[in-house]
Amino acid sequence: MPVISPIGLDPSHPFPRLVNKSLNFIVELEGKDAFGRAGGMAILPAPRSLPRLMALPKELCADGFSEYVFLSSMIHAHAEELFPGMRVRGCYQFRLTRNADMTVDPEEVSDLASALRGELLARRYGSGVRLEVADNCPDDLTNFLLRQFDLESGDLYRVQGPVNLTRMMAVLGDVDRPELLYRPFAPSVPKALKGGSLFSAIAKSDILLHHPFQSFSPIEDLLREAARDPDVLAIKQTLYRTGSDSPIVSALVDAASQGKEVTVVIELRARFDEADNLQLASRLQEAGAIVIYGIMAYKTHAKMLHIVRREKGELRHYVHLGTGNYHSKTAKLYTDYSLLTANEALCADVHKVFQQLSGMGRARKIDTLLHAPFTLHERLVEMIDREAQVARKEKRGHIIIKCNSLTEPKLIKALYRASQAGVECDLIIRGMCCLKPGVPGVSENIRVRSIIGRFLEHTRVFHFHNDGKPEIWCSSADFMSRNMFHRVETCFPLLDKKLATRVRKDLETYLVDNCQSWLLQSDGSYQLQDPGSGDAISAQETLLYAYASKS
Repeated sequence: MPVISPIGLDPSHPFPRLVNKSLNFIVELEGKDAFGRAGGMAILPAPRSLPRLMALPKELCADGFSEYVFLSSMIHAHAEELFPGMRVRGCYQFRLTRNADMTVDPEEVSDLASALRGELLARRYGSGVRLEVADNCPDDLTNFLLRQFDLESGDLYRVQGPVNLTRMMAVLGDVDRPELLYRPFAPSVPKALKGGSLFSAIAKSDILLHHPFQSFSPIEDLLREAARDPDVLAIKQTLYRTGSDSPIVSALVDAASQGKEVTVVIELRARFDEADNLQLASRLQEAGAIVIYGIMAYKTHAKMLHIVRREKGELRHYVHLGTGNYHSKTAKLYTDYSLLTANEALCADVHKVFQQLSGMGRARKIDTLLHAPFTLHERLVEMIDREAQVARKEKRGHIIIKCNSLTEPKLIKALYRASQAGVECDLIIRGMCCLKPGVPGVSENIRVRSIIGRFLEHTRVFHFHNDGKPEIWCSSADFMSRNMFHRVETCFPLLDKKLATRVRKDLETYLVDNCQSWLLQSDGSYQLQDPGSGDAISAQETLLYAYASKS
């Protein structure tokens, strides 16, 4: 009670300015207060310093169980005590979501970092975009709230129960119930990367890691080795979401401190990571690294690392390309691919992309990589249409696309054309999908599934049968307009046939999942696939054990 500050609404107490996504209550009162003011309404902000979920004392819990109560329930139960002598006619929780986008005009900004620091201060109080209220809140109160936030009825969401269920995650670290958790596992490390120099291992052959089944630590170890290696001359890297205590950044700082040429392209506008990225940029600059903030009109979303090393009097290039972020924590939760290579063609293309990001000039010809916003979209449409052409000759056409979202209209139309030509299209789309499968005459040959399991499916992989000469591409980009036209992205082929075959088998494992696979219907609904009387197959569990056996 000493922490809570109820705010009565009257001419001297105007409606308070509430923080984005904060938990609040609107209280309807009856009677007169100590100053003789007639009751009306009050706003009760739930203190952010208090936990949203509180454990009950053990003596109040059933044997062997932990029990919890929501802070909101406590406030509901004791609301009358906050307004002594008055009658509380109703107490209803609500939450306002504010616009968190930060608008920076490239024509008016001379220093992006300074502009974003100013925008960060204003983000907590941006304009309202959504109002969530308890489902039993009376219409007159919800209309009052809508007017306060200048919102329409379409922006109102009535919620039954707590408004922020992510608070339930706190229970995981508080309850000792191992039988309710996934079994812990240790990510494997390929034998080729155990012992000896990582540069030597990569020089022998391309190495592909599949996180989190395989460890992310080799990428961190490669940077640490590069920082210490006197033969390493330069390191260039893109950073999008990295984490405030990143081992990657520590290695880059170490390399710059030792006099190596370190260039880092930091995307300051990574949504909700802006503050961390500003801090990382300052830390790198203080160590002597060259920090670039990318291209104003295009977010740098590509995941690239380029290391230049002197070997036997010549310069040798090493590259890492990935589908996910350089973030050791999310690498344990998100599925992603990492390619470590010394392939001259790939390394040359990565070098050209870094030159585009750091300098100025017209786009140079990039031979092996696909590169947004220049060639990626056009080539993807071409490869989809190529499958359709093969199918029209009564040959097999098959496409497998795995990504987070599929919303780009021209790519969707290309997939419809492929389906109509007889191409079998298997799409593994975890999130948004604007394509409708199974529509007669349009998409009968398209199947869409979403795998929702222990790990967040984050890999972007594209397989094209290509008339018996299959191609596998991995990318930092989803099939969305923003990725194709408004971001810097890379899409890289797996040139090693063994690695390409391995990824194809991974994709086939996802296609037979019958435990965590949700199938998209033509009406837009999803149905959980039922294994029935057959063997239950979880793609993630299958891959977990398969990669553990290869370590």
